[in-house]
Amino acid sequence: MGQEYSVVSDDTPTETLRERSLSAVAEYIKSGKARRIVVLTGAGLSTAAGIPDFRSPETGLYANLAKLNLPRPESVFELDFFRQNPKPFYVLAKDLYPGNFQPTISHVFIRLLADKGLLHQLFTQNIDCLERAAGIPGEVIVEAHGSFADQRCIECKTRFPADLIRDYVSRAEVPRCIRGEECNGLVKPDIVFFGEALPSSFFDRKDLVSTADLVLVMGTSLQVHPFASLPNLAPETVPRVLFNMERVGSLGSQADDVLELGDCDAGIRKLADELGWRDDLEAKWREIIGDKEASRQMSGAKKRVETLLDEVDRLAEEVDEALHLQDREESEAAPRLTNGNPGETSDKTEEGERKYEQKEEETQSKAEVALDPDALPTSPKKPSL
Repeated sequence: MGQEYSVVSDDTPTETLRERSLSAVAEYIKSGKARRIVVLTGAGLSTAAGIPDFRSPETGLYANLAKLNLPRPESVFELDFFRQNPKPFYVLAKDLYPGNFQPTISHVFIRLLADKGLLHQLFTQNIDCLERAAGIPGEVIVEAHGSFADQRCIECKTRFPADLIRDYVSRAEVPRCIRGEECNGLVKPDIVFFGEALPSSFFDRKDLVSTADLVLVMGTSLQVHPFASLPNLAPETVPRVLFNMERVGSLGSQADDVLELGDCDAGIRKLADELGWRDDLEAKWREIIGDKEASRQMSGAKKRVETLLDEVDRLAEEVDEALHLQDREESEAAPRLTNGNPGETSDKTEEGERKYEQKEEETQSKAEVALDPDALPTSPKKPSL
């Protein structure tokens, strides 16, 4: 079990920001006080591109891998299993390989930070290379879990040509070392498998988080260490902003933490609006991916929100039904008087009412997050390119 963090109360004063809001974050950036912005990203950043995240119960990558009859879904990223049976990995690689997907609006927002000289460092858990496709300079990217950008033999470490690996991946075939019979080792992209060390660049640059003026955390569950510890390296007075479907890690436990819970791209658009960058952001995004792909991603975002709303409605109905059933069972039971006075109710009934009110409040809170109209992407004006 990881450490549990409590959320700061509403009356806790901020130390750096005017208030805990995206408006205050934008004000802080525009003031020139945030000149070294560190960005931490995970799989949620790429879901709008069509790439599944890892852990969603029905649509996540691990759920989709069940059809490959692996010992367990994670086996596809285990080196020992790869040595015995590399085929499942290359079946997966065919679908995930760079070029099959296009950057999201969130990727391009990070590109804008770089263009404006504000991006101090980007740490990503993603292996899809969409940061590079968005035009973010390679020198400010740390691909903490590796990527498809390079590949080599797992035995002699000889690099394998990029044009050849693309042919193998497109056919879901397993390549062998380019040295032929002299080695004949399996070739694997430079993706960090379970049990392998993270790239040296991660450890060389992780301390840059401690020199940041602002930390943006986007679309990550923060469940995998040592990446999950990065937000905690920032000084407590440095604002940290979370764009994610739910609160994760220690985010929300410090005075200047801002939680933007919901669709990642929708949250980034709201920040761009506050910064006055929205038109430039939309124009650059469409310039990179084209109008057709932009429309597809926008449509997908609306479907994700609709799915979330349906889930909230279903949970609300289940809670309501269960609690009303409990009330009926209690009312049908023989009256239990307290101190023999007919005007008093039993402790059990009062407890049931308190639980009912508590559950209703929790359900309403979830619904308010999901129903936030600002979380729904709006169709932008078509830019003149």
